[in-house]
Amino acid sequence: MQAQTPPAPLDGAKIIAALKQSHVDYVLSVPDLHTSNGLLKPISKDAELKLIRTCKEDETLGIAAGLSYGDKRALILIQWTGFLYAMNAIRAMACDQSMPMCMMIGLLGKEPDLPSRQSARFGVRLVEPMLDTLGIAYHRINEDADIAAIAPAIEQAYANSKPIAFLIERRPVHA
Repeated sequence: MQAQTPPAPLDGAKIIAALKQSHVDYVLSVPDLHTSNGLLKPISKDAELKLIRTCKEDETLGIAAGLSYGDKRALILIQWTGFLYAMNAIRAMACDQSMPMCMMIGLLGKEPDLPSRQSARFGVRLVEPMLDTLGIAYHRINEDADIAAIAPAIEQAYANSKPIAFLIERRPVHA
């Protein structure tokens, strides 16, 4: 039996480049373990992106809404636990108000060889069904080739005033 090669980590620099390509001005985040080293730390040092750190995930939605009214684009960077915590704010702002909420959701603890709906972590299993229930389109970002979907999806979210989610299935790294 041949040993499986572990999947290559996601390239955080490519994800950040996709955000810039889609003219994201602000990244709103509660610090998280899943994306911290590969995304959050490099974003905090990037002169082109403005990082707003919040205490709670639901705060990011209100700030993103206000920024969108000022013609500024924002990306909400949270873990799946924060996504579940902020469910009422997501429903109200993204769904009821049809706002272009762009959420990048880290799936901390998701097994790399399993679809999220089959994860041993109950909360990870809930993310996709919750997005389906809310009618929020999403993209799974599991390998570098998936990053190409980010910029067009953000453009479409703002053009149609609809929410979008990106599920970060593996920890990104930044060289």
